[in-house]
Amino acid sequence: MLKGTITPSDYEEEAASDPRIDQLRSKMTVRENPDFTRDYFDPEKRAITNAMRIYFRDGSATERVEIAFPLGHRRRRDEAIPPLVEKCRRGLEMTLAPNQCDELMALFLDSERLSHMPVDEFVSRLVV
Repeated sequence: MLKGTITPSDYEEEAASDPRIDQLRSKMTVRENPDFTRDYFDPEKRAITNAMRIYFRDGSATERVEIAFPLGHRRRRDEAIPPLVEKCRRGLEMTLAPNQCDELMALFLDSERLSHMPVDEFVSRLVV
């Protein structure tokens, strides 16, 4: 909510020590919705529902936003692939050379080739 995105660096010590996180957390109220919990445990649904509305000091508020099946849920797998591919690339780019990133991304997207690659050959591609 502070930046509108989440990146790997948000889990680093520097980001975690940002005092604005605790300030933001202190302004939040979180409560369980029993319907959401029921739908989570329902084997036919397995929904992971969350909802949010933001109230402002002047009394106004945003619309309530509710998501039952977030990106990555089994009902949205196909939709999740492009953002996951991009997230993987960004993660690789943090430590590997561009040519290594390109090679690994091509490998990850070729499941047949990846499944037949010896483990030691795969691991050697991860070395900086």
